[in-house]
Amino acid sequence: MAITVDHVWTNARIATMVAGGDTYGLIERGCLAAKEGRIVWVGPESDAPLMESPTVTDVGGRLITPGLIDCHSHLLYAGNRAGEFEDRLNGQTYARIAAAGGGILSTVKTTRSADKDDLVAQSLPRLDSLIAEGVTTIEIKSGYGLDTASESKMLAAARHLATLREINVMTTFLGAHALPPEANGDKDRYIDAVCNDQLPAIAAAGLADAVDGFCETMAFSVDQIRRVFEAARKHGLPVKLHAEQLSNQSGAALAAEFSALSADHLEYLDEAGVMALARAGTVAVLLPGAFYFLGERQAPPVDLLRQHRVPLAVATDCNPGSSPLTSILTALNMACILFRLTAEEALAGATRNAAMALGLGHQTGTLEPGKFCDLAIWNVDRPAELIASLGFNPLHARVWRGA
Repeated sequence: MAITVDHVWTNARIATMVAGGDTYGLIERGCLAAKEGRIVWVGPESDAPLMESPTVTDVGGRLITPGLIDCHSHLLYAGNRAGEFEDRLNGQTYARIAAAGGGILSTVKTTRSADKDDLVAQSLPRLDSLIAEGVTTIEIKSGYGLDTASESKMLAAARHLATLREINVMTTFLGAHALPPEANGDKDRYIDAVCNDQLPAIAAAGLADAVDGFCETMAFSVDQIRRVFEAARKHGLPVKLHAEQLSNQSGAALAAEFSALSADHLEYLDEAGVMALARAGTVAVLLPGAFYFLGERQAPPVDLLRQHRVPLAVATDCNPGSSPLTSILTALNMACILFRLTAEEALAGATRNAAMALGLGHQTGTLEPGKFCDLAIWNVDRPAELIASLGFNPLHARVWRGA
């Protein structure tokens, strides 16, 4: 008896990205079927059950991968910081620019002054660039508001983007991103506001899927971020952390203590931090765009992360200052060239492991029955072609929720 489905893709090379199988989980001359937005069957055409479907697409031997996932972005903001790019070229450091009121605070000023519709309008072209490269899920952080009204505005705008495009948007509250000027240098008092005012209001409004913080000498200490994480726990929200980007503050250990979904950047991570992440099952999110744009020299300890079997994800870190990058394919290439990931590690970093970094491993990131039918169909013969070139976008078709 035939099973009824909504769509069948045939004559495909399918990189399922399922862990533990052959390279890329590759199926030659494969077939995939979806019903009501979810995968119901995937495997070799020769093993496929009898199926009845109103739509059958012969993909002509093209490669199908899971839709790509950008699991760390600051995509929603107003204005730009091209002037700071010039300043860095002229010898200024990122930390010195920030101390003089630039950096994050520069974007806070422009983002606070923009209304929700303006934020959406300025951010849509960046989102469209990622969609054009096969991205079907994206995380968008706040952190350029730094007060309850502005952070809420940012997160509401990010939610609105998901109504304008066929994409899954996961929102992350990043109130502990920088110290706003009205705090007058009092970090502890500002963290009080994050924990007691901003986070409760945002949680009550259902605007955030997770909570993040920036643990660094130029931002907040381990003890201050711990308070934010404790508040997040009270509101039932998982946590993530910007950790060990510019120095080793033992942020990764803090992230592990709270079973964080991910710890991100990690250039100055030591073996004790790696082991803590491994014990907690926390994903290490590598952000080569920031490494590149800031001209950093110390790469994350990829060999140690591999040795301790910490899952590796890769993301754009799209933001106006330290990573103005709206190409996930470029991020994957950078991860291989700058951090020496293999092509398979890089692709897993924007599919399977990226899904884990967002707490979505049960829904997406691999091509398996029961998961959402989010696909990228490529005009390439082998997965490494997606990563081996710059400025090359071989996307043939993007499928979101089976459509």
